[in-house]
Amino acid sequence: MVGVDGSDFADVALRWALEEAALRRATVRVVHAWQYLPMVAEPMAALPTTPFEDSAKAAEAVTTETIARVTGNAEPAAPIELHVVEGPAGSALLDAAADAELIVVGGRGRGGFAGLLLGSVSQQVTHHAHCPVVVLPRGAEPKATA
Repeated sequence: MVGVDGSDFADVALRWALEEAALRRATVRVVHAWQYLPMVAEPMAALPTTPFEDSAKAAEAVTTETIARVTGNAEPAAPIELHVVEGPAGSALLDAAADAELIVVGGRGRGGFAGLLLGSVSQQVTHHAHCPVVVLPRGAEPKATA
């Protein structure tokens, strides 16, 4: 299972996961988690910034665009299962990995502080996963197989 968020780190993680899955003849579960966060206009009045359906479609687009970018719109090296889920990224990835043999994530995502070695989601996954976790930094590329 690999978590993606549209970042460079996620591209590297997906590329690595596809190569590893091809070697093992496994399927890659690509998971993108998103949250619907309303904007608070005044005390006790929460207004959505975008309609729920638009947010869900945007999350699907991030996932399919990431796959297309990594595969170059070619047939992926391994079969892919697509999972787009609403919820906090760390717990959503852990839930989606309940039966996974391996979790692959990028070292950092789209938010937070650029100087950190690991992002909050990567940290949460490495601390709470029930299976091995591979954390890939930006620029880590899989080695070509002979």
